[in-house]
Amino acid sequence: MASARLGSTALSPTTDGAAKLVISVDAMGGDRGPAAVVAGLAMSIAAMPDTNFILHGDEGELAKLLAVQSELASRVVVRHAPRIVTMADKPSQVMRHGAGTSMWSAIDSVREGEASVAVSCGNTGALMAVAMIRLRKLPGINRPAIACLWPSRNLGGFNLMLDAGADIKADAGDLLQYALMGASYARNGMGLQRPRVGLLNVGTEEHKGSAELKQGFDLIEQAAVAGDYEFVGYVEGVDLPSDRVDVIVTDGFTGNIALKTAEGTARLIGAFLREAFNATLWSRIAAVLALTSLNRLRRRMDPRRSNGGVFLGLNGIVVKSHGSADATGVASAVAMAHQLAKSGFRARLAARVASAQGAGQSTAGVEPDMSGTGAGQPE
Repeated sequence: MASARLGSTALSPTTDGAAKLVISVDAMGGDRGPAAVVAGLAMSIAAMPDTNFILHGDEGELAKLLAVQSELASRVVVRHAPRIVTMADKPSQVMRHGAGTSMWSAIDSVREGEASVAVSCGNTGALMAVAMIRLRKLPGINRPAIACLWPSRNLGGFNLMLDAGADIKADAGDLLQYALMGASYARNGMGLQRPRVGLLNVGTEEHKGSAELKQGFDLIEQAAVAGDYEFVGYVEGVDLPSDRVDVIVTDGFTGNIALKTAEGTARLIGAFLREAFNATLWSRIAAVLALTSLNRLRRRMDPRRSNGGVFLGLNGIVVKSHGSADATGVASAVAMAHQLAKSGFRARLAARVASAQGAGQSTAGVEPDMSGTGAGQPE
């Protein structure tokens, strides 16, 4: 595979003269290694005829994997990166010594305008650190956030929660920024015209919660018109999977605990179901009779469908896939990256935050297309 650069823009020319989106992928960061990443790209590519990929990692190892995926030959360029960021590496170490790693190289492709979005299965803390120093924060953003999809009873099947662990602290102003960024993501990534935003608390009554939460409540409520969202007030933990809200705002400490608790509970329920259906001969027969319904439930609750947290508030789009993601999970993260890049999400987010935090003028409705894609789409 050639390792030549694709040029200085995020759109790569094709043989027929059409322009394509480019997604930058860290091939080496996940627990399953580059084989899962390459297999995930192979699963994705048929549904993305408008997209090329830059794959960052060990050139020799990637060449062997790509040799058996003929459909990727004309769509993937390998960028050699001899070093890997491990899950044990500290973010501070990677910030100082990360140059030459596949993660750093993947982020730099977005920084240099070669790609519209970066995807990595690597160390979350290190990825955020590298993205922060290489891409920098959007103007007006204090703390970037990680937004994650949460299975829910909504028609689309998911709610959005942020922050999921980018920063454990958040004051009232940060919560407002999370609301603005989350609402923008919901419009561009989930297709919701006017998302419903809720602030996570220990109760729905307005007198409950800390002083910062109450201040955040007031700020989010006041910015609803300028932010073009509906504020539903406080929501509780039971509302995370409900159809009452689309975007759940919280600090990274609370969000990360909620996320990990849900993942652990889902595994526990799965284990209990397996034990129950294997307990007796009759329960095994019942399992066979219920197989269709159980498979439907498994597909609906499959965490690989919602794989990929998005780093919001940066001068570039970064999608963080689970470190343990298999090919299906990687394909899901790539699909999320493709959707956001195609919508011109970063430019729209920057405009929305600037407008809502400025003079308070309403920015509802259709905004000008600033990215060359998705003209006429509502931000």
